[in-house]
Amino acid sequence: MQTSVASPAGAPAAPQPPPGRKRRSSGGIGGRSTWFLLLPSLLPVVLFSVYPLLNGIWLGFTDAKAGFDVQYRFNGLENYRQLFQDNLFWQSFKIGLIWAFSVTILQFLLALGLALLLNAGLRLQWLVRPLALVPWAMPSVIVAILWKLIYAPDGGILNAALQGLNITDRNINWLGDFSMALPAVIVVGVWAGMPQTTIALLAGLQNVSADLHEAAALDGAGAWTRFRTVTWPAIRPVVVAITSLDFVWNFNSFGLVYVLTEGGPGGRTMLPMLFAYNAAFQSGNFGYASALGNAMVVVVLAIMGVYLWRQMRQSQ
Repeated sequence: MQTSVASPAGAPAAPQPPPGRKRRSSGGIGGRSTWFLLLPSLLPVVLFSVYPLLNGIWLGFTDAKAGFDVQYRFNGLENYRQLFQDNLFWQSFKIGLIWAFSVTILQFLLALGLALLLNAGLRLQWLVRPLALVPWAMPSVIVAILWKLIYAPDGGILNAALQGLNITDRNINWLGDFSMALPAVIVVGVWAGMPQTTIALLAGLQNVSADLHEAAALDGAGAWTRFRTVTWPAIRPVVVAITSLDFVWNFNSFGLVYVLTEGGPGGRTMLPMLFAYNAAFQSGNFGYASALGNAMVVVVLAIMGVYLWRQMRQSQ
């Protein structure tokens, strides 16, 4: 039922909006105003992320060199032809894959065990959780310096502990030995990157319904069966997400290994990012270094695409 209010005598009736047209709210923000509000946050993204990315892709197809006012020209696929014929690059690429897969797998296994312990209701859980985040809160350079002191062949904590336990009677040059350098660096990478994996898995475990565990226990399921049939399916999306991110971060690792070994000894820890860095800032070949970066992006995307595709097929 509609009611109408009579206008005062002599006052013109208020104009009514046309039927079917809604009056625009005066409190909204128009399209141009929205862009003006977003501009301060978009400018840093464009200047420091989008532009360097596009410029790096372009430089990969040029013969750019280091220096001021140095002219460079488009050389097509010449850098990529050189890349495929560069044995040192393929050696660093193989080392990078060994590093990335080893660190990612070990990070996940150790982080999963720690997350299960933290989710079990330990007595000192309030203390253990903050301590587990300490390596993550430390800058990678500080972590590398700390472990470099631990690995020191003369006076290092690790050698002193091993000699005190009568495991060895000599000083081991952990970062200078051809056979020990890469495993030693992998240990540091696992220690430094495990906290964020632990926190992600712990968040997934806390979302698993306790009722499902109780129902499975009443049916006679043991701890392993409950984990395999209840816990694992529930945290599988978290596992896929965090292992994907860990692999990308580990493959692109630079600062940690650079401070520890600078790619030595004899290139045994020369990760692809270190190889590209040397090509750019030691050899001054920016075009070739950009091509290396472009190639690594394509490889990482391909590996992650296959991994995610397999995970999606298994989940279906």
